[in-house]
This record gives sequence, C-alpha cells and structure tokens, in this order.
Amino acid sequence: MRDFRDAKIMAKSLRQRLTERGLTISHSEALELVAEQFGFENWNILAAKLAVDAGRPTPTAAQIAAPIPIFRIFDVAKAREFYCDYLGMTVDWEHRFGEDLPLYLQVSRDSLVLHLSEHSGDASPGARIFVWVTDVAAIHKQITARAYRFLKPGLSEAPWGRELHLTDPFSNRITLCQKAETAAEAK
Repeated sequence: MRDFRDAKIMAKSLRQRLTERGLTISHSEALELVAEQFGFENWNILAAKLAVDAGRPTPTAAQIAAPIPIFRIFDVAKAREFYCDYLGMTVDWEHRFGEDLPLYLQVSRDSLVLHLSEHSGDASPGARIFVWVTDVAAIHKQITARAYRFLKPGLSEAPWGRELHLTDPFSNRITLCQKAETAAEAK
C-alpha cells in the first residue's frame, strides 16, 4: 500500500464484494474494517499513519501555503533588469486589466516567488523580505558576475548566518541568508 488512497480503494472493493453477496455496508464502515485489518483502532489513525509514513500531512488537515510577497515597482524595464537579468529570476506570468494600465507579474527562482506590481494600492515601496538559502556564497558569485552597475553587494555575518542584502531600484529589500551552521561548514 503506497498511501491512504490505496486503503480507500481496498474499502471500496470490500464494500462492492459484500454488496454482491447481499450484505450492504456504508463506505465509512468499509474504511473502518480495512483499518481493523491493518491492526489500527479506526480509519482516522490508519490515514494519519499512512500520511506520516509518506512524509505528508494528514490529508484532512487544513494547510497554509508559503506567502508570496508583493513588491511595488514603478518601471517595468528596471524591474526586469534587476529581477531577471541580475538576480536570474524568470517571469512566470504577467497581467494587465487593459492596454496602458499597470502591470502585475510573478517572478521566481527556485522556491522564491515574488509578485511585482505597478498598482499603487498593492504595496508600499521599501518593503523587506528575509529568505533562507542553502549556499549564499554561490548565489553571491552568480549575481555579482553579471553586469549590473547599480548594486555591488557583499556578504555579511550575522549571529544567525551569512547574509546577502539586495535592494531593488524601488527600495524594496531582499535579505538572503544561509544558516550559521551551514555557512560555517562551507568555509
């Protein structure tokens, strides 16, 4: 059995076979019987055990995804130059409500996702985000090798790790940080 869905298939099959033999049970009763066959007190315990074994949260648990920061931008060309050309992010999608209206777009690199907006009410310039990274020195080397004359950042040490501070053309700030223990191992 790979996950809880296989147990549900087993319960459905059991229910169908019993129905063929003239015994009708509910789907929840079939789930309880399958859990019992595997030695668990009830279906909820079996489903939780299977989710943990698969490294996933219990399928019925409410989940919250990672936030997506919104940065205010004033010039699309400058934003593309900084986020795409310099930081190496890609444009995932763009949206305008109409011609000559403000642009809203999503850029990403690895698991970092940002929304950039020309809309005046979406965000205030000068926002700051903090992002954990696995190898800040490698990222520093990649971006500083690119020709970008407006920012030449260095690495700094903080009690929690090695940091790279970046400021976009609109005063939005990104701090990339490698945890202290992994930064020390990399030296």
